[in-house]
Amino acid sequence: RSSAPDPPPPPPAFRSAMKFAFRAAAAALALRTAAGDAAEVSPIAKVMELISDLQAKILKEGEGAQKIYSEFAEWCEDKSRELNHEIKTAKAEVAELKATIDQQEAKAAALTEKLEELSGESSANEKELKEATEVRAKEHAAFVATEKELLETVSAIQRAIGILERELKGGASMLQLQGAQNVVDALGTLVQASRISVADATQLTALLQQKSDDSEPGAPAAAVYEGKSGNIVDTLADLLDDAESQLSAVRKQETKARHAFELTEKALKDELKHADRMIAEAKDGIAAAGETKSKAEGELAVTSKDLASDIEGLGELHHECMTKAEDFEAETKSRGEELAAIAKAK
Repeated sequence: RSSAPDPPPPPPAFRSAMKFAFRAAAAALALRTAAGDAAEVSPIAKVMELISDLQAKILKEGEGAQKIYSEFAEWCEDKSRELNHEIKTAKAEVAELKATIDQQEAKAAALTEKLEELSGESSANEKELKEATEVRAKEHAAFVATEKELLETVSAIQRAIGILERELKGGASMLQLQGAQNVVDALGTLVQASRISVADATQLTALLQQKSDDSEPGAPAAAVYEGKSGNIVDTLADLLDDAESQLSAVRKQETKARHAFELTEKALKDELKHADRMIAEAKDGIAAAGETKSKAEGELAVTSKDLASDIEGLGELHHECMTKAEDFEAETKSRGEELAAIAKAK
């Protein structure tokens, strides 16, 4: 079963009249109480005095209420201005923090791309340096072998020339040497006389054969030097010059190759050092960007929370201030109606 609806509230004028009636009744009661003490004062005069006192009291209450409301209204304005400023500042900070986060993300992405590029270049340079080092090692090994062979050849020729010069000046093999028809015969004579080793003779014969092939392909060494037995030392001296020239040439080539490798090695190592430095800087930059972004994200969360709180607080403040303003307006109106009723009663 539904209950009956509440009756509508009385109009403001009725409420003011009721307040005035209650206050007038209180004044009449006070009048009767005082009648015993001041019988000489007329009742009408006393009522008028009490009404005037009531009017003064209402006016004083109104002044007090106005003062309190003015202070409250000023507080509302100050608080509203403060919250609006905080909201404006927080919105600017939020925008700035979001921009910082975007910037750091872009910076980290660019540095990551640069890091990958540098790592690729560094790997390529390391591979090139390794290959160049391997090639250089093979070149140097070939040079060492060739140099050793040529040094042995030069030494063998020098020994042979020294022995021939001694023997031709009166050694035990002088007659046999004088009868030699060519250098090969002379070498054979020296081997038989145990003046030079078979190995030296074989090596020198091979050199003679090579020289023979260079000057007259296919001709045997003995035939090339036929009729030159009287100039055996000069022939060996020519061989010595050729061997020393070859030795000098391979040494120069080795120096040139070593110098070229050193330049390449230095350039590649410099590039690797530069790449290592750039890689380290890129990694540091990525770490710094991540740290800055993380810090900005933390500050953004706090600032966004504060902003939401300020916006909510501003709404609550507006509601509170508007409610108090409406209450004050209603009380002021009611007080005015009371004063109007009092003035009418006078």
